[in-house]
Amino acid sequence: MADTLKPSREISRLIEIMTALRTPVTGCPWDLEQTFETIAPYTIEEAYEVADAIERHDLADLKDELGDLLLQVVYHSRLAEEQGAFAFGDVVEAVTKKMIRRHPHVFGAGAQRDPSTVKATWDQLKAEERAEKAAERARLSGGRVASVEGPVTLADVPAPLPGLTRAIKLQNKAAKVGFDWPNLLPVFEKLKEEIAEFEEVALLHDPRGASLKAPSDAVKEEFGDMLFAMANIARHLEIDPEAALRGANQKFVRRFGHIETVLAERGKTPSQSTLAEMDALWDEAKALEKS
Repeated sequence: MADTLKPSREISRLIEIMTALRTPVTGCPWDLEQTFETIAPYTIEEAYEVADAIERHDLADLKDELGDLLLQVVYHSRLAEEQGAFAFGDVVEAVTKKMIRRHPHVFGAGAQRDPSTVKATWDQLKAEERAEKAAERARLSGGRVASVEGPVTLADVPAPLPGLTRAIKLQNKAAKVGFDWPNLLPVFEKLKEEIAEFEEVALLHDPRGASLKAPSDAVKEEFGDMLFAMANIARHLEIDPEAALRGANQKFVRRFGHIETVLAERGKTPSQSTLAEMDALWDEAKALEKS
């Protein structure tokens, strides 16, 4: 089959390749060992690589990364098909059905295209989708699906999301039913309160301070509360906290790279330099960026 397969613009070729990879005996030994659980981390990684290509404005890389992400969809679909649950076509049908139903103002007619009607029916559409999804879960599991724990309002916010992203989504859900600060000022007051509470417990467990105690659960809890408050500020300002943190990470990499470069020109490494020396170079990197 390898001699007959050629690259193609058609999705059917990618599905054919995945089928070949997963065919017992003649398929790829590594691919044959994979499961939903072992492939899931790669799916998450590929989504982040797509986001990274977008942030770098690298369209050539974006094309490749989108292909890698598409492969993940085909991979999971093939695993499901082997279990008799669903196939790639069912995935496409499900998402096209969802998009058509969620956009009556585009694909509907008459009153359906009225903006006020669209807004009024949105919650109804979501409720219908949740009911259908629950029925589908029950069908695929033979009726053995446990009920979703937690408040109904927050039930459809996926738990595996990155923490800051999930915090934003949880807060947005609560805000839609009126559980929200009226403006940004009280959110900052809440952040100050959380910082003070975190500082109170964290300083007691400073590994470089007088205490040698291991961080307690209280330290982790207060740190989480502080991050949650920060996410709330990001939500009010319509900032993607994950993107903002990725930007800060990249900035750190750039500036530390400047430190290493200059030190190398002096015949030194960071470990052979003082903190004061590296701080001065850090400030120099900041100044160069601003200029």
